[in-house]
Order: sequence, then structure tokens, then C-alpha cells
Amino acid sequence: SVASPSAVPSPGSSLVERSPSASPRTSQPLQTASVISKKTVPVSVYKVDNQCRDFVSEKTSVPANQPIMGAIGKVLENADSADFSLSGYRVNVASGVATIDLRVAPASKRQLASLSSCEQMAIFGSLRKTLTSNAQWKIKSVRFTDRGKEVVL
Repeated sequence: SVASPSAVPSPGSSLVERSPSASPRTSQPLQTASVISKKTVPVSVYKVDNQCRDFVSEKTSVPANQPIMGAIGKVLENADSADFSLSGYRVNVASGVATIDLRVAPASKRQLASLSSCEQMAIFGSLRKTLTSNAQWKIKSVRFTDRGKEVVL
């Protein structure tokens, strides 16, 4: 008698299980379209290679209304690790200089200065290369701050 009631929800729960797996395939493009502005522009985003020696260019689309923020987000999407994480960032562009204020998460065990040279290249180098290589933004140099204080590497 106990097995019978639990057997009744089972088909229902298997439908629920199937629904999420089918859902991302059908709703993902719609969800992405609603989050990102409908109009996108192509940009080159640079990420560090496997040997941590050079940058690899990757074409991607970012929101036309916030292309710089979109490109920075693409670069930073893999920045978090087990003991380092960013809670956010702000960007200010003035006279060809982009200032990126990185916000290290309060729970992060490591700070920007404690990152290895490869990790620093992956974050700072990739951001600098991405912003200065997309000529349409007219960015000549990139500065980094941590909650308003200059980051010295």
C-alpha cells in the first residue's frame, strides 16, 4: 500500500525530469535573446593560450548597446577558480583610457596581487588585449583598480 502512492507520482516526476532537459534546448535561445539586447555586434575577444604565452582571438557577439561591458564579461567568465572569485566590475572610458574596477568577492581566499603570473595574464592581459584590439572603441590603454585603488602588478 505504501509503494502504490509513491508509484503514482513517479510518472509525474519523470515528466518533470524530462522537461528541464528538453527545456534548455528549446528555451535557451529565447532566454538568451531576452537577456541580451536583440541587436548584437561582433567583436574579437582575446583569451590566453594553453601555454600561457600568447593570446588567442575568438569572435563573439555582444550587446550593441553595451559592447565593452559584454566583451569584458566574456573575458572574465572563466576568471573564477576554487580560491579566487570576482563579485563584479565597473568600467569607465575617458580620453582613450579604459579603467576597469574589479571587485574581488568578499569570500575569495586570494586577492588580485596573489594571482600567479599566468592567472594575471589571463585576466589583465586578456582584458587589455581585447579592449585595445577592437579599434572601434578607440581605447589606447587600460588601467585596473580594485575598489578604486590602483592595482600594481
